[in-house]
Amino acid sequence: MDIKILMSFIAVAKHKSFSEAARELHTVQPAISRHISALENELSVSLFKRNSRDVAITAAGQQLLKDAQEIIALTQQAKIQVQRTHNGQLGTLRIAHLSSACLTFIASLVRKYRLHYPHVHVVIYEMTATEQIEAFKNKRIDIGFSRPLPSIIKDEFTSHTIYTDKLVAIVNDTHVLATREIIDLSELANEHFIIFNRDEALGLFDETTSICKSAGFSPNIVSQPKHMQTLVTEVAAGLGVAIAPNCVSKLYSSACHFLQLASVTSDIPVELHYKNSSATVDAFLEITLKAIPEIRQSMGELI
Repeated sequence: MDIKILMSFIAVAKHKSFSEAARELHTVQPAISRHISALENELSVSLFKRNSRDVAITAAGQQLLKDAQEIIALTQQAKIQVQRTHNGQLGTLRIAHLSSACLTFIASLVRKYRLHYPHVHVVIYEMTATEQIEAFKNKRIDIGFSRPLPSIIKDEFTSHTIYTDKLVAIVNDTHVLATREIIDLSELANEHFIIFNRDEALGLFDETTSICKSAGFSPNIVSQPKHMQTLVTEVAAGLGVAIAPNCVSKLYSSACHFLQLASVTSDIPVELHYKNSSATVDAFLEITLKAIPEIRQSMGELI
């Protein structure tokens, strides 16, 4: 049952005239007649009662008219849906992020994206860098916001730096150093250290221990929490001091004091990663790249 033939049938039913149907469809009357004859032969029914002055639709024709109109409507809807999908306006977008690093901007970013693409279903996951790598491997996420990827897999991804953070020291607000704004890392040599779990952020752990060694000591690590909020909470509870990216100050950090580290110039980038391009990924990327100056300003980075 050809769509073109169905459109001819609908036009004849609408106008009760073969000539008027031909005029609407910008064709000739014999072509319309052939379409109707072909349709009646295929269905083995009469769709119209014809005489020299009138064309009347039959009961079978009325049923076909109802179904044909639905078929044409579904065809048009299918065209629209295909175009929307092609343009990134339909589908699902799955985004993973480090909550501590993305707390100030992820909601705003997704909101901007949804304003332009309201029919895309967005799913947001909170994942560590290690969890994101596994999720990419299993095709459970499309985009990830995390620290730089390990060099062994870096070439598998496309990455963009969103902003660059710096390492700071965190002490309890009753600590002897809590009255200071900047310290030398060596001043923490005899402290108990709380460092983010190595399995969840290999680069961050290694960078932290490296700068401690450069300051002349190996940190006495008493805890390796898997969540940054836990790290901040443990410092607030007086269980030790921490070295962490400055972004954790955006978490609930009551009873904590953040200290700049003199002579420590470690850059801690936050990056957007994706493995497979798609219309939805490309659309989100475009909005994200435009928002980078605003994000960097919100994070206090000089640009």
